Amino acid sequence: MPLIPPHPLLYKALVVEALKEDLGHGDVTTNALIEEGQQGVGHLRAKEELILCGLEVARLVFRCIDESLAFVPFKRDGERVLKGEVVAELRGRVSSILKGERVALNFLQHLSGVATLTNKFVEAVKGFPVKIVDTRKTLPGFRVLEKYAVVCGGGSNHRFGLSDGVLIKDNHIKACGSIKEALARARARLPHVYKIEIEVKDLKELKEALAAGADAVLLDNMDLETLKEAVKLARKIKKDVILEASGGVRLENVRDIAASGVDLISIGRLTHSAPAVDLHLKIVALLP
Repeated sequence: MPLIPPHPLLYKALVVEALKEDLGHGDVTTNALIEEGQQGVGHLRAKEELILCGLEVARLVFRCIDESLAFVPFKRDGERVLKGEVVAELRGRVSSILKGERVALNFLQHLSGVATLTNKFVEAVKGFPVKIVDTRKTLPGFRVLEKYAVVCGGGSNHRFGLSDGVLIKDNHIKACGSIKEALARARARLPHVYKIEIEVKDLKELKEALAAGADAVLLDNMDLETLKEAVKLARKIKKDVILEASGGVRLENVRDIAASGVDLISIGRLTHSAPAVDLHLKIVALLP
């Protein structure tokens, strides 16, 4: 199934703000050195192996600078790109290419970094019937793009925001008084279409959640042995309950977590700690 990028309306304001931040009152260096009519060709190139994400965002950056610029992608979002490969070509005013260069690269390097890290986790659990999913731990304003980057890396999306699904966490439980009471209120007050997920931290809370009819359970920060016991217990009590493991997930232990039998592994670091990958933009030719 082809990847469908988010509609530009969902992130155009972010692109515009980034350009305003970078350009300020104008690019004084480019304005002083480059003739306005000078035409050229620029190549966006990978400097390391990566999973690509953000081409349409980069296209929008340059379109906001100069609608006459031609942006020609050579790769697709979600594609593995090798070191040295060109991912896109730009043709048009050299001054326009230079004015959009840094902002376009910032988006591409960050989003491709999220996709690349996600793909490492996905590859690490290959062979197990488990999904790697993201969280709401995203940079403010970047959520729709970062969650798209997770999908480009082969991962799946958890809820996009608080309005997308029910996830009862420890502070909700504390405010309600108990797991049973929290689930009872959710059942009584929410439409029937919602599945209800609740967070538990030990086997006692897991039993209480299952007895109260939770549709899904987030097994939070459990050590591996407790996690295995929790999965066995849950499958015995309610075979079709959705089980999500979260907390302390690293590349070094994610395969062991997948082997426990959970359905989902949610990882905050996919978005909040993904290192940027290395791409650059070089003017490769000047045109008459």
